[in-house]
Amino acid sequence: MPQRLQWDPGFEVGHEDIDAQHRGLLVLCERLAGHCLQGGGAAHEQRFDADFEALKALVREHLESEATLLSELGDPDAEDHRVEQAEFDYLAGEIMTTGNFDRLELQRFVALWCLGHITASAARLRARLARG
Repeated sequence: MPQRLQWDPGFEVGHEDIDAQHRGLLVLCERLAGHCLQGGGAAHEQRFDADFEALKALVREHLESEATLLSELGDPDAEDHRVEQAEFDYLAGEIMTTGNFDRLELQRFVALWCLGHITASAARLRARLARG
């Protein structure tokens, strides 16, 4: 079974763009889960692959948005976020591939990665935004 994710109000950061991107990540994870439930076939695999590429692109865009926001807020640990970006780029380019995993495994992995990222960054960003 795929990893299903739902938006939780506890994920709210309080920054319109970041919250919208977080919601978008979960929407794409859910679309991937739906593809996994539809079965196989070339057309299904193409739709999954297209949405998977869209998800990876959104993650990259989102991580850059967060890094910029953290820098603007003067977060002393903003550089740690750059490390997370580099780690994701490595995972997306070298590990999270259909050559290494089947599509169901990819969906589960990326859904759990997104959930972990959202829960961790929500707490951090909420605290940082509250300090101004």
